[in-house]
Amino acid sequence: MKAIAAFVLAAASLAAPALHAQEDAKVAAAREAADRWLAAMDAGKAVEAWDEAAPAMQAAVTRDAWGQAGAQVRAPFGAFSARKLVSSVYTRAIPGAPAGEYVVMQYTTDFANRAGAVETVTPMRQPDGSWKVSGYYIR
Repeated sequence: MKAIAAFVLAAASLAAPALHAQEDAKVAAAREAADRWLAAMDAGKAVEAWDEAAPAMQAAVTRDAWGQAGAQVRAPFGAFSARKLVSSVYTRAIPGAPAGEYVVMQYTTDFANRAGAVETVTPMRQPDGSWKVSGYYIR
């Protein structure tokens, strides 16, 4: 019995790095999607950002409404200056969101009119394996 328990513990400890590596790869792919999406927002191209967003986000807000809201929300902050990723957390559940794979990312971002803003960007893994932004919040 002790041998079985030792084998199970050894197998679990060997599997953990492989699972962590898979999760790291997913986080890296999600970050690339978030960075592309944020670049469109930084360039004042909120409509293009909506075009690249996850279907879940597109279902929540129309293209035109996102274009207007994106411009209104970001305008008081001024031009983008710098951004630093502070945290990224892989998860399979977000309250109120459909089941799936997500990475919740928080950035500290400097704008011309506001240094140290906090942006939360949430890419969602799509059925084809790609990642697309499904949520955005700035404060």
